Amino acid sequence: MEVDEKRMDDTQVAFIRYRGPYDKIPELIEEVVGWVMNKGLNMTGMIYGAYFNRPDDVPPEELFYEIGASFEGTATDEGNVQVKIIPEHTVVATMHKGPYDQVGPVIDGLAKYSIENGYDIIGPMTEVYLNNPNEVSPEELLTEVEFPVIKINR
Repeated sequence: MEVDEKRMDDTQVAFIRYRGPYDKIPELIEEVVGWVMNKGLNMTGMIYGAYFNRPDDVPPEELFYEIGASFEGTATDEGNVQVKIIPEHTVVATMHKGPYDQVGPVIDGLAKYSIENGYDIIGPMTEVYLNNPNEVSPEELLTEVEFPVIKINR
């Protein structure tokens, strides 16, 4: 597994927070992207999911996550969609190629790498979806897995 440490710039996003099963994710992506497009805002390419707990730890109805899309322009919260700026931060990141339901070992591997290499994970695991499941086969899906981190000096 190839891991990169990189600095992420401030990023403005529209997002929906949701509690429940992951099968709602495609509908939430459609809702957020549709909202951005209907507002005439400029999509800047990042569609993501930030995950605050894991299916190994809670039942499906208690999964808690945020689905969002980055954009440029001016907008305010409306209905289910909220707007925020994700502040500049450092992440460790790696790539997963394949079906979304097979990303678990990559997440576990990246968490282990982080701990073994002196990083403290300071926020939720994030998946950045780099291509569209409506346009490519599940085997061709590309997902960047990221953990926000700080380097611990020991």
